[in-house]
Amino acid sequence: MSDRNLVRRSLLGLALVSCLGLAACDGKTGETAASIPVPTEETVATPAESGQAIAKAAEEDKSRLESLDELGDQPLPRRELDIQSWQTEGGAKVLFVEAHQLPMFDLRLTFAAGSSQDGGVPGLAMLTNAMLNEGIEGKDVTAIAEGFEGLGADFGNGSYRDMAIASLRSLSTADKREPALQLFSQVLGQPTFPAESLQRIKNQVLAGFEFQKQNPGKLASLELFEQLYQDHPYAHPSEGTPESIPGITAEQLRAFHAKAYTAGNAVIALVGDLSREEAEAIAAQVSSALPQGPALPPPPVPNEPTAGKHHIDFPSNQTHLLLAQLGIPRGHPDYAALYLGNQILGGGGFGTRLMEEVREKRGLTYGVYSGFSPMQTKGPFMINLQTRAELSEATLGLVQRLVAEFLEQGPTKAELERSKRETAGSFPLSTASNADIVGQLGSIGFYDLPLTYLEDFMQQVQALSVEDVRTAMSKHLSADGFVIVTAGPQVEQKPLPAPSAKPIEQPSSVPEH
Repeated sequence: MSDRNLVRRSLLGLALVSCLGLAACDGKTGETAASIPVPTEETVATPAESGQAIAKAAEEDKSRLESLDELGDQPLPRRELDIQSWQTEGGAKVLFVEAHQLPMFDLRLTFAAGSSQDGGVPGLAMLTNAMLNEGIEGKDVTAIAEGFEGLGADFGNGSYRDMAIASLRSLSTADKREPALQLFSQVLGQPTFPAESLQRIKNQVLAGFEFQKQNPGKLASLELFEQLYQDHPYAHPSEGTPESIPGITAEQLRAFHAKAYTAGNAVIALVGDLSREEAEAIAAQVSSALPQGPALPPPPVPNEPTAGKHHIDFPSNQTHLLLAQLGIPRGHPDYAALYLGNQILGGGGFGTRLMEEVREKRGLTYGVYSGFSPMQTKGPFMINLQTRAELSEATLGLVQRLVAEFLEQGPTKAELERSKRETAGSFPLSTASNADIVGQLGSIGFYDLPLTYLEDFMQQVQALSVEDVRTAMSKHLSADGFVIVTAGPQVEQKPLPAPSAKPIEQPSSVPEH
């Protein structure tokens, strides 16, 4: 079976798993995911038909399954999104997609209230977001949780470098929707920040800091962002620091909430079994429940860092290698070319330049990955891997050489066409469910992208040439411009093993962290 069809079968399998996993899937990831055009923080399946219907159809017409190999390079079908947009009286931007396949809706509010707005108090944004559902007038955290659960609704929240989010998933019938929205509006607009909850969450965060001391990968990541962004708001971790967290007060949380959780600082994304009239009423209700105020300004453009290597001595068998440069802001016109170039270099898993040379031919690592993470301003381009400590310097040199060659020569025509096919094939998964779509809408609104962004992106990708990709990658990256952080033991180094059709030796152990 060809690699192309293996990829296609895998993607179709993922789609079927998504269709069958409605009740079980509800995960979160970070805001800077680079594997799809717009990052999303939740995934849930939206079935086009039940598992029984799929099985019955397959039994009645086996030719459907037997014809998968005939799909060739044609992309999977994807949902056409009719995105409607307006602004509430309080200034919140609203993006809405009507979808009546299921009797439910997803609501997500995205605020410019991430750690880049901490204002010299690392962890302030994170604690404010974490405390939203810890108390409102007349209800503690348990009563709030029971209130959502009793309605069959799901509340979610999270805080990152650029953004903070709060989400609601509910049945769309009025008897469930209206009380769920009332509770959600109170939680979001009138949190009481109880002292006992604040201390409990602080203790949890401080315990997490202690755990980080045993995680060389996390230590290396913290050092990398500090070296890459220096005095910029992106430099400090979103979760704060051991020094900053203990002193943060409820009064500071209230002040941050009043400033950053305003209607004018919010994007409201809605997807589901709602009419336009119902969506407008929901957006108006939630917007009016928030503090009223303007949008916060984005963080400044960071200064270029000084390239160089920094080492953290850590007693482990493996060494973590992290390399980074400043990348681009979200919405940059070169993003499609950089996305495709990175998919070929190291962002597309097996078959990429880095994975082929570092893992497959030499067995130096279980995985090596690269990615752009565009943000409100220049987000990082990062490469990360783990390798045996005694081969860390040689492995680092190999990675740097591979990047330099790619920046100079660009991809081959075959690599470019394969990556285009794989991007087209996987793209439907980015809008496979209502939760996927609401995440896309939130990011489109937050980063002020055009409503046609998803379609525009695919058209841009398919139009790219080898020279387009090479020019964009070499324009934004420099072979000798990396900030490098390593974490591992100081041991005598060994030379790089020669490449082979099969790895000479598998990595000595599974990744440590």
